Amino acid sequence: MSTQHALILGGARSGKSNFAEQLAIKSNKPVLYVATGQAHDDEMQTRIAHHQQQRPTSWQLIEEPLELAKTLQQHSTPTNCILVDCLTLWLSNCLCQRNTHYWQQQKLALLNVLETLPGQVIFVSNEVGHGIVPLGELSRQFVDESGWLHQAIATKVQQVEFIMAGLALTLKSAQ
Repeated sequence: MSTQHALILGGARSGKSNFAEQLAIKSNKPVLYVATGQAHDDEMQTRIAHHQQQRPTSWQLIEEPLELAKTLQQHSTPTNCILVDCLTLWLSNCLCQRNTHYWQQQKLALLNVLETLPGQVIFVSNEVGHGIVPLGELSRQFVDESGWLHQAIATKVQQVEFIMAGLALTLKSAQ
């Protein structure tokens, strides 16, 4: 595959979004930013506003909290770069749906479509598996599902970076 898809992982405030944005800029392609977060409270509104101020104004924005695969299929072209920020917010949104199978359906749809997307796609996600095992059932499910999602995507993309303290550690490279 000549298209380079990437997975950018890191902890909270690690610099992963900034790294992914710089990668998108270096693509020299029109960038479509797919935001998965939802502003349910003041803190998320502040985070979203901060991210919006950081991005170039020329980037097109699509807010899609749930149907990520469908959105990527609709918008990926050989001449664009799509930046998805972030997979763990998308996972949270899907896990909180009333249909208990919703997450597995959406995850499978993404994994099935990923290798067929003609454009460049950069996924940003929080690596949450480095801490203690959470006590709550939903929290444990979230940690498990995010780890399995990252593993599945990492096998399908050409580049995987782990960001810590703003520095990238290359885990997988097409070169």
